[in-house]
Formats: sequence, structure tokens, C-alpha cells
Amino acid sequence: MSERRTQVGIVGAGPAGLMLGQLLARQGIDTVIVEARSQSHVIERVRAGVLEQGTVDLMHQVGLGDRLERQGLRHEGIYLAFSGRRHRIDMTAASNGRAITVYGQNEVVRDLIEARVAAGLPLHFEAPAARIAEIGTTHPAIEYVDAGERKQLRCDFVAGCDGFHGISRAAIPSAALRTYERTYPFAWLGVLADAAPTSDELVYSLHDSGFALFSMRSPTVTRLYLQCDPDTDIAEWPDDRIWRELQQRLATDDGWRPAEGVITQKSVTPMRSFVTEPMHYARLYLAGDAAHIVPPTGAKGLNLAMADVYRLSHALVDFYHHGRTELLDTYSARGVRRAWRAQAFSWLMTSLLHRSHTGNDFDYRRQLAELDYLVNSPAAMASLSQNYVGTAFD
Repeated sequence: MSERRTQVGIVGAGPAGLMLGQLLARQGIDTVIVEARSQSHVIERVRAGVLEQGTVDLMHQVGLGDRLERQGLRHEGIYLAFSGRRHRIDMTAASNGRAITVYGQNEVVRDLIEARVAAGLPLHFEAPAARIAEIGTTHPAIEYVDAGERKQLRCDFVAGCDGFHGISRAAIPSAALRTYERTYPFAWLGVLADAAPTSDELVYSLHDSGFALFSMRSPTVTRLYLQCDPDTDIAEWPDDRIWRELQQRLATDDGWRPAEGVITQKSVTPMRSFVTEPMHYARLYLAGDAAHIVPPTGAKGLNLAMADVYRLSHALVDFYHHGRTELLDTYSARGVRRAWRAQAFSWLMTSLLHRSHTGNDFDYRRQLAELDYLVNSPAAMASLSQNYVGTAFD
């Protein structure tokens, strides 16, 4: 087994791993990234698309804000729709000028990969990590397979950015971790459609038939979601049924409705919440979905990952440049605190906007009353706005 040496070994080339590599490279810290999937798979998988103000600022900070500035769609508000009416929430006015930007996670990943490749920094695709060895020592090692050859990457630190199903969290002794999980009794059927967006803002809709969300990816591509059962068979949802249900749940009394077009992608995403504590063990540090998962209603998953690696990069820089360990020692506590805040907000949005699987009319009327209060209360709108656009990363 061949061996090489680096300062920080990163498992996973999603947005968390790639951004961490970019942040550390700018500080002269050596990193190697290994990723199980192919480069095309990593770039093309459609995931989150709502960037908090902090994520946008971070992209600019690492020198990757130009394409985001040109192609990203800045939004200063959202619509909440119920009882046939849309109500606009002015997030920017309520959050001291902060906003969100619609820019697909795949585009963020593309920008980060291109920057790393252009800099000639080590990035290995189709190189699955098999295990993290000697995890309790000061020099753990990532064992992985690259081009059919078993290799070992000896590190000062390992960053586990390989998602919920990756090997990083599983490498930590089970007695050292505590996990919290909730599975929701519904899922999202999501589609991409070649249709120009008909709303200038995202529309979150509570309808008697269930939740729906109108979003977008570009001036010509619409992203839409429907609440469905977790065991939904996508084959039972032909395009005409999807559009019929979207029109029913999203159309409002002012005449607004989504434009229809060719559906190019469709998928069903189960919804769950997950948090693991702590977010590190010895010199293995978890970031992103390896440490926590939130339901997509609050648009927090990608942004939580970016906050994780922002904090982790500062902690590693402080260690290498100044010999201090305080930020490394407190990385988990600070990350867990933010993760639970995101869980609370995501649960609030999810419970507010999805029909109960029991179909209880009392719960539905209560939800309508909560929404009515929200759109008529400056304090409630300010709270939602500040959570949605995101607070400081640390």
C-alpha cells in the first residue's frame, strides 16, 4: 500500500469538502481531497439552491463570486400562500439588508472544482475511502482506492465531509457519539422544468391537498416541489398529474400560477432531521451532512455545511499559524449550537406548511391561524426573515 502525507485529509468532494480545501489553500495549508463518486456525478446531482447571505459572502471571500454575481438570482423576500392569497415577507427590510440568492448547489460545486483543478491541488474522484485508520492518534490515516490501487493518506487532521452515508461518522466509536433523529411522515416530489419563472420570489404554499413550493434555478428553469407520501412511486406521477397538482396547490386568487414546460428531472426526497454530538473525535472533524441533516423546508442544509467549514478552517489556521487549539476544542460545541437552531427553524417551517398525514381538520385550521398571525405581525415576520437569510456563521 503506497503512502503519502498531507496536513489535512478531506473525505468528500461536495460543497463542504471543496470549500474547506479552498479556504485552507488560501492560508497555505496542504490538503488532499478524496471522493468516491465521479466528477460528473458530483457536479450534476441536483440539490439545494438557496444560499444564505453568509454563503454568498464566503464565495466572494474565496475569490469565486464572479459567476455567482452574474447568474445568481438575488431575492429580498418570499411569498407565503394560503387560503388563495399570496403574502410577501420583506426579508431584507427585516434583516438589516441581508438577502438570499438562488444559485444551485451543483453550480457552487462546479466553481469550487474548477478553482481547485486550476490551482493544481490534489483532488481524487472515483477514489472511495475504505476506512480511517489510527483514528485516536495524532496522525490518523485515510485508506482509499485510486485507479484500482490501495493507498494511504497520512494526515495531521481528517475532515469528514462525506455525507450521512459516508465512512467518517461511522469511524467514530459508537460509545463516543449520541445521535438524535426524526423521520417525517411525508416527502417532497421535486421537478425541474424548462419554464420561465412567473414569480419574482419563491412561493411557499399551504393547500388543503398539501404543501407546494415554487422556486427557480435560472430565468428559464423552474424548480417545484409537492408534498407526497414517503413511499411514493415516481412512476405513478406522469407529467400531466404533476402539473395538475401543482396548479391546484399554487394558483392564487390574484390570477398567479406557475408556467408549465417540459419536465427534465423528477425525484422523491424523504424528509428527516438528524444531529450527532459531538462533531469531532480526536483529530477527526465532521462537517455538513456527516454531522447533521435538516428537512429542506428551511433551506439550511448547504448553508449549515458552509458554516461548519468556515469555523473549521479558522480553527485549523489558528492551530497551524499560531499553535493554538481553542477553536478546535470548541468547534463541536459551536457547530451543534448552530445545527439545533437550524433544526428548530426547519421544524417550524415544516410543521407550519405541510398537511398532517392524519388529515385532521383541527390541525389544518390551526396552521391557517398561525400563518395569518405570521403575515400580520411585524415581529413574527422579522423573526422568520432573520432565520431564513441566515445569521453570522460563528
